[in-house]
Amino acid sequence: MTVQAWTFLLVGLSFALYIGIAIWSRAASTGEFYIAGGRVPPVLNGMATAADWMSAASFISMAGLISFMGRDGSVYLLGWTGGYVLLALLLAPYLRKFGKFTVPDFVGDRYYSQTARFVAVLCAIFVSFTYVAGQMRGVGIVFSRFLEIDIVFGVLIGMGIVFSYAVLGGMRGITYTQVAQYCVLIFAYLVPAIFISLLMTGNVIPQIGFGSTLADGSGTFLLDKLDGISQELGFHTYTQGQKGLLDVFAITAALMVGTAGLPHVIVRFYTVPHVRDARSSAGWALVFIAILYTSAPAVAAFARTNLLGTVADRPYAEVPQWFKNWENTGLITFEDKNGDGLIQFVGSGAAQANELIIDPDIVVLANPEIAQLPGWVIGLVAAGGLAAALSTAAGLLLVISTAVARDLLKKGFMPDISERRELLTARITAGVAVCIAGYFGIDPPGFVAQVVAFAFGLAAASFFPAIILGIFTRPMNKYGAVSGMIVGIAFTAAYIIFFEFVRPELNSAENWLWGISPEGIGTIGMMLNFAVALVVSRLTPAPPASIGELIDRLRTPGD
Repeated sequence: MTVQAWTFLLVGLSFALYIGIAIWSRAASTGEFYIAGGRVPPVLNGMATAADWMSAASFISMAGLISFMGRDGSVYLLGWTGGYVLLALLLAPYLRKFGKFTVPDFVGDRYYSQTARFVAVLCAIFVSFTYVAGQMRGVGIVFSRFLEIDIVFGVLIGMGIVFSYAVLGGMRGITYTQVAQYCVLIFAYLVPAIFISLLMTGNVIPQIGFGSTLADGSGTFLLDKLDGISQELGFHTYTQGQKGLLDVFAITAALMVGTAGLPHVIVRFYTVPHVRDARSSAGWALVFIAILYTSAPAVAAFARTNLLGTVADRPYAEVPQWFKNWENTGLITFEDKNGDGLIQFVGSGAAQANELIIDPDIVVLANPEIAQLPGWVIGLVAAGGLAAALSTAAGLLLVISTAVARDLLKKGFMPDISERRELLTARITAGVAVCIAGYFGIDPPGFVAQVVAFAFGLAAASFFPAIILGIFTRPMNKYGAVSGMIVGIAFTAAYIIFFEFVRPELNSAENWLWGISPEGIGTIGMMLNFAVALVVSRLTPAPPASIGELIDRLRTPGD
């Protein structure tokens, strides 16, 4: 069978599985639509949470970033994984004990304010659409390369699949679909990693192969060879970082607190039966996530070694078929600047100009082809990439629909709406959100991990301070919370938009505030949120006594 045939088969089987689960687990009430009825076992919820969180950025783009950035790419590993420690310790059990459906629900009730609720709704929608843009781009990349169909048609197929289980099944359908998607994506990630580790180092475990000697009998360590090749071609040493220390800290912190403030992740802890199950779910999720995240550095190193060895200084007329396949997607571009017919793939430290541009998003997807693995492995990776993108997209779309149907209508403009009409509104909103998400897949604003990193920064600057202060500080009032969220997200969004879209030519370290990149500016936005919230709360009336009683209940052990 050809690679395309394997891809159609494996992707088609996975889609059939998702749709079958959606039909089986169709939501019949708002409780099932919003939080799966609160009856999901911790292990399954941990698996679903891992799939919800390990998006296209984790599956497709993270290893690509590490491959191109070297040690600097570790900020994504540290930030996204460390965020789950914060989530398990500081947020999950308290929010589960609160017992509502959404983050705006918590913000609105804790800060006894409809204004606070509506600001939280706007933040949730803004963050979710920023995040979903990266997922739909991932869907477009997979469809355009592996199924060799028009990207518009591919995104439309992805929209239809998400619609089937997000709109019909709600959180109940999404949860059990995400369990299946986790199994697909982790199998798809590990199989090629194991294959390539065996070929390159003789070790079946990629994490061990990453630090081992090559299987060619030379006794050279993989990373030593990669450092040597990188230096010869004018790239910086792979195992040394180039980013400033403050920027590394800011990006890591933004990703950590952003993880703990992402609404589509937090809502998963409302789906378990008890408070203790929320903490247990976070622990299981961290275990399931670590399986992929500890493999990513190895995948990145394998891919870069193969990539540099395959294309650098090679005649363009002799490039392998995988190069031509990806060139057709526009994610690899070659310009023969000196007319010698050779591919000059070099870094800024080389004497000659670089002639090859490679999008980081292709590294994981192209890795099996570069290593000449069997066609079924390549098709499996395509199915895994789609599973990662679609699982997170579904969770984000549910956040958007819930924010509109429950927090804007039920808790705001239409408090007397019936459960049936509320459920219908949630489904219609999810359908509209799917269409908007599809547009982002067709006309994406950036590469996957970059867009997702922005979403984490926005979540860090808006939700995290409001939730932490709401749980652990009795004097925090509605005026402080609203002011902090507005200042935090406005500053962060303005900084990102200016450097990424308004004046991209100024997007460099010498022009950044204190050398902090747009990916890390959410840390400053978070600090501004904390500062403004604390100052304003001290200058305005204290919250009512009932809020203090609510905080005491949240912080008292037990269900």
